[in-house]
Amino acid sequence: MDRIAVYPGSFDPMTNGHTDIVERCKALFDKVHLGILQNPQKAPLFTAEERLEMIQEIYADDSAVQVHAFDGLLVDFAEQLGARAIIRGLRAPTDLEYELQMALMNRRLRDRIETLFMVPREEFTFVSSSLIKEVCQFGGSVEGLVPSQVELRLVEKFR
Repeated sequence: MDRIAVYPGSFDPMTNGHTDIVERCKALFDKVHLGILQNPQKAPLFTAEERLEMIQEIYADDSAVQVHAFDGLLVDFAEQLGARAIIRGLRAPTDLEYELQMALMNRRLRDRIETLFMVPREEFTFVSSSLIKEVCQFGGSVEGLVPSQVELRLVEKFR
């Protein structure tokens, strides 16, 4: 039986902090499913289809990583995929309070699915999708902070 994890997020856009966590997940799991959350409370820069396409480009040659868009309950999505773990990234101590509440609710809903917290490498702990968008919007360089496919799309978007 495959060891399957789900790594959900808005990924608007995906950063090298995200890709760092994906790479380390691949050492622990046979399959990592990236779930692009369609959150009606957020106004994304990229549509779900654009995010799906970008991330599929990043992992085009990697059969261990699959990309999906989803809405609804994360635990339902994870269960449909046969996942035993939900991966959540933590960049700062302030992320923990919200993430802990979500993990406890997910456990209450589906106690067979564990939530694992992972932190990106130190050089990416300050990087957030919001910060990336702001820097790029004002003409700053995000080279080395996002995959090249994302950097190209950001530049196009803010032209």
